[in-house]
Amino acid sequence: MKDHGANSMISKYFNPYTDFGFKKLFGEEANKDLLIDFLNQLLPEHHQIAELGFRNTEQLPDIPLARKAFFDIHCISATGKRFIVDDAKG
Repeated sequence: MKDHGANSMISKYFNPYTDFGFKKLFGEEANKDLLIDFLNQLLPEHHQIAELGFRNTEQLPDIPLARKAFFDIHCISATGKRFIVDDAKG
């Protein structure tokens, strides 16, 4: 068995609790259905999402450690109401 070391795991896995990981998991068009299912588990029945789109509002400061990945999720409910879900942490 080949030992690839700890660095090989970094490229294979990501943490969904980080800004990068959350955006990678839920912020891509290919994963839109996954995000809709996830949010519909959290939202009340009258706000169930039928369609959504992404708007990147990422801020890139000069200091790499201060960079955050922000994006707004523009939603349309099953009843036609429009609302925005924001991924910002408190």
